Amino acid sequence: MRRGSPTKRIADLGPRLDALEEALELARDRLDESAVDAAEAVLQRSAGRLQLGPEMTVAALAGATGSGKSSLFNALAGAGLSAVGVRRPTTGRTVACVWGRAERASPLLDWLGATQRHYARPRAELDGLVLLDLPDHDSTHAEHRLEVDRLVALTDLFVWVVDPQKYADALLHERYLQALHGHSSVLVVALNHVDALEVDARRACIADLYRLLASDGLSDVPVLATSARTGEGIPELERELGARVGRRRAAAERIAADLDTVVARLEDVCSGTARPPPRDALDEL
Repeated sequence: MRRGSPTKRIADLGPRLDALEEALELARDRLDESAVDAAEAVLQRSAGRLQLGPEMTVAALAGATGSGKSSLFNALAGAGLSAVGVRRPTTGRTVACVWGRAERASPLLDWLGATQRHYARPRAELDGLVLLDLPDHDSTHAEHRLEVDRLVALTDLFVWVVDPQKYADALLHERYLQALHGHSSVLVVALNHVDALEVDARRACIADLYRLLASDGLSDVPVLATSARTGEGIPELERELGARVGRRRAAAERIAADLDTVVARLEDVCSGTARPPPRDALDEL
């Protein structure tokens, strides 16, 4: 199930998925059930995503309460599509904005379960982008957190929006970023509200954020300094998204990273050493 370089792993997605399916048929009732269940979930999710147009790019803005992700979403969309709040979770349901390819986006949005849909003014550099504004991952409402977890599993590209006060939050790093340690190619971090920082404080904050990301196994993830209030960093974030959309490979890169993670976990539960069957199995035999 492993295939050399990242480029080759993406090109070989079909054979890799076939190999995983065959391996799971052999693994059921033989290997750790949780590892097999996780691998089967990746297999089903990957097959479903590939059927819905891998040339489309599903990017999600994720972040904590008050991080300003909804403000960034509105700035990117060019309209006030998502409610903005500071003190309490405002984004209760996922909001989607689509650039072009509406006929391909509709079944993809159905698969994502995104009911609030908007269509932005066409822009060639963003053609094929489906941008999601997720609920707050630290919401006091359990259903909001469950929705974030569900969509984190389905999204092609993540833009994690953090702010100077919460960028080191243990929940963010331990629950989400560390779990995505093999997904650097489909991650971007936006340090928002940088207009509130002096130059030296901003430099120190960005350096510390890079340090934390490296400890999460994400040293290659770009960090962009943004401010939805002043517009700083918005053009850079648009260019970053445009570059990912233009390559038409975010979906494949996400699936390839998921497969790498699954293979590593299956390897962990395959010791390579034969073990004697349990006593009750021997008696039955």
